[in-house]
Order: sequence, then C-alpha cells, then structure tokens
Amino acid sequence: MIQLENVSKIYNLSKEVSVTAVEDVSLAIKAGEFVVITGRSGSGKTTLLNLAAGLAKPSGGKILLDGQDLWSMPDKDQSGQRSKLIGFIFQFPSLLPTLTTLDNVLLPITFANGAGPEDAAGRAAELLKTVGLVDKVGAYPRQLSAGQQQRVVIARALMNEPRLLLADEPTSNLDERTEQEIMELFQQIHADTGITVVLVTHTNQLVRYGTRSVTMAEGRVVESRDVAQP
Repeated sequence: MIQLENVSKIYNLSKEVSVTAVEDVSLAIKAGEFVVITGRSGSGKTTLLNLAAGLAKPSGGKILLDGQDLWSMPDKDQSGQRSKLIGFIFQFPSLLPTLTTLDNVLLPITFANGAGPEDAAGRAAELLKTVGLVDKVGAYPRQLSAGQQQRVVIARALMNEPRLLLADEPTSNLDERTEQEIMELFQQIHADTGITVVLVTHTNQLVRYGTRSVTMAEGRVVESRDVAQP
C-alpha cells in the first residue's frame, strides 16, 4: 500500500540553516496492516506520515502509494488520488462549528465534487452509528465532548470509503479512558473492514492496538516489529 524508498525531507529555514526531519527512510506498509509509529517529539514521525499521504514533497527518494508515484502525477490527479484512497485524521478534530455532525461527515463528498455513495446521507448516518453517535446526528461540535468530536472525525475520514486511514496523534488531547475507547474503535474498524491503518503517537502503550510497531528517532526508522495479538 505504501512504499518509501530512501526518502528524506529537509526544511531549509534560511540560506545557512536547514533541518532534516526525515533521513533516508525505506519502509513498506502492506495492505491490511495496522501500523503504529512511535517516537519522541521531533523524531520525524508526523513528517513521515505527511510524506506518505502526499501532503509533503520529499527532498529525496521515492514514495509509491498503491503502486503509483504521487509526485510524478499532475497536481489535479494527485489530489484526486488522495481524496479517493486516503482518509486523514489530524491531531485536533477541526470540525466546522456551524455544521451538524451529519453535515461534517458529509464534507468529503462535497470536496469530491459530489462523487460518492448514492445515498450519501444514509452512509454518513450509518458511519455515525458505527462510531457510537447514532443519537448525535443533529448535534453541533460545541455540544460534543472531545472524544465524541474525534469519533465524528473518524466517521468523516471513512466517508469516501478509503483503503488507507492515516491518523496523526488522534488521542493526544484525550483523557486516558477516552483514549482507550478511541483506540478500541480504530482496532474494531480495522478488524471489520480490513482497511490499512497508519497511526502516529508519542505514547508507546498504544502500540498494542496495532499489528506492527515502527519506532523513529532523529528522522530515521530505528525499529520495525510485529505486534503479538492477544
């Protein structure tokens, strides 16, 4: 699903100063895996996720997404491929406050120029049921807890039926109990759908929810191992 070959990302802050966020990383993620990427702050894990999603252009190396080199495509085709293939969950919910939960979940259909399931509203309502918010279809973000907002974001990321779900620190602003509930939800979605999940976190305890653990330090992958399932 994702193939990184000797990928680097360098940010040039000035003529004299540059920062290497990712350095010479080669990593393959197979379809159907649930990969949890961990590392200290500044280790390059979020940059790696953005590179894999095509949100950041590599300074060197090659990135293949579902067998295609995103950066060899015209910008329009690249955006279309991302929209069709990837559901992205950012660190903070970023829900539109003037829209109901149902309308927030429907947003990806709008950005895809209306392309999507024939009964889009029905699918959105079903996704809200899947994430445990069947009674919050007409609620607004301000009426939801942080955990409920993150559930809406997960439903929104699944709206276009992506084959790849990328999540950047999705539990960082949640309490321990809610964090566990959200991670169990990710685990259940992965088990039910077979979707490929790549999740970035600084919390090593969350590795147990995935099928593979990847550890980063100073912009490099320093460990990759399978996770024993209970």
